[in-house]
Amino acid sequence: MAKTNPFKFIQEVRAETSKVTWPTRRETAVTTAMVFVMVMIASIFFLIADQLMSLGIGFLLGVGG
Repeated sequence: MAKTNPFKFIQEVRAETSKVTWPTRRETAVTTAMVFVMVMIASIFFLIADQLMSLGIGFLLGVGG
């Protein structure tokens, strides 16, 4: 395995990071808000699904309401 010069490696890393299109602060905030909204929607969905499955299993087994 070839050894890489650490100085050259750092230069290559800097060159690659300069090619990246970084998001603006606003884009990051909007994306973060969208993630939180989707997490809330998913958690509510799974809460309702869990409750319905619990009721169904309880009904099938004759346990409680």
